[in-house]
Amino acid sequence: MSGSPVIGFAGLSHLGIVSSVAAAAKGFEVVAYDADASLCEQLRTAQPPIVEPELDDLIAQHSERLVFASSAKALASCEVIFVTLDVPVDVDGYSDLTGVRQLFDQILQHVKAETTIVFLSQLPPGFTRSLVSGENPCRIRPDRLFCQVETLIFGRAVERALCPERFIVGCADPQVPLVGPYADFLQVFGCPVLPMRYESAELAKISINMFLVSSVTTTNTLAEVCAAVGAEWAEIAPALRLDARIGPKAYLDPGLGLGGTNLLRDLVTIRELASERGTHAEVVETWLRDSAYRRDWARRLVEPELASLDEGLVAVWGLAYKVGTGSTRHSPGCALVESLAEMQVRVYDPKVRLGGVAGSNLFDASSALEAVQGADVLAVMTPWPEFKTVALESVRNVMRGRLILDPYGVLDERQCRSLGFVYHTLGTPAPSELHVASS
Repeated sequence: MSGSPVIGFAGLSHLGIVSSVAAAAKGFEVVAYDADASLCEQLRTAQPPIVEPELDDLIAQHSERLVFASSAKALASCEVIFVTLDVPVDVDGYSDLTGVRQLFDQILQHVKAETTIVFLSQLPPGFTRSLVSGENPCRIRPDRLFCQVETLIFGRAVERALCPERFIVGCADPQVPLVGPYADFLQVFGCPVLPMRYESAELAKISINMFLVSSVTTTNTLAEVCAAVGAEWAEIAPALRLDARIGPKAYLDPGLGLGGTNLLRDLVTIRELASERGTHAEVVETWLRDSAYRRDWARRLVEPELASLDEGLVAVWGLAYKVGTGSTRHSPGCALVESLAEMQVRVYDPKVRLGGVAGSNLFDASSALEAVQGADVLAVMTPWPEFKTVALESVRNVMRGRLILDPYGVLDERQCRSLGFVYHTLGTPAPSELHVASS
């Protein structure tokens, strides 16, 4: 793209890798920096350490426009630099911004005062303005410092990076039009640009996730009621999608709580802000408790089944918290595995090995069918498409027990029951409730 600005990306975690590759795919010359030299070498050879559809191919296709550098000095040639370090979150949902602050300070050592710096990292309200005001403002001019809301989704990150719905841009003064290299970059994507003050943009990402959480929680609550009264959630959801106030893209698939880190982090952020500023946000605590309850769905069904067995064996298909990623943060599959410390557990996931969740009672299988050999229970905890292709007759032949827990409805329910399995899924009555409803 002749005459276009050179775009820099600092911090090559999931966010930085996907964002930098998307920029190159749009025709920009890209310098992507991370201090980890081995990571940069992996990326040069189109072998990213993350799982995202199309990512490997895009790196290979656009390698001539992608420079992966382990020295921050390489950013000096960039007119726009995105800070793209994923913010680590602890088990309770609290963010650690130390790495982002250190990375920003590092960038400042190698760029001019007129360089545009844009934070894509998830930041709490007030963070960006604190860098340009107060006792020790940074040397970057306020009209060259922005925060931009990223709405990438694990498993669909490349798609959303290439075709964003909109750009939400936090500015020192949103009344001043966006011009220069940053505006040129945004224009190439052809989507609406929403400028707003720093604090509004920082809170916008949290707001999006809170509305998502409300949909997730409401869907899970109603799906459980369906199972209790003999209704079918799959029959109700289409009616909701046709309601203009809810819409065809509403999140209406029952699940096992809030996976990953982003939703939990944003709930914790709002809870802390409400506590500090004296606002009312008890609904957040309700959502957090509800998520924990949903995540234990499989454990509640497994424990009675295994109570009478001396050496029960549970097969778990899926450790990733969702399809299309290798991340296991707040994964229902990992939560189930960890809750079965007294049982033998054999797991299989197409993208995840046991690693940090491994214990003396755990065994890693090389295939879905191997995992169910001699098992008393099968729990399908991640809806990988691969699981749909496993022959249920073969599962029936090698399993010892007959209980299948399939919260996301991956398997063929009718076939499972015709083969004699006791089958449970979210939003559908269990066999006993089906009998009561029809009698």
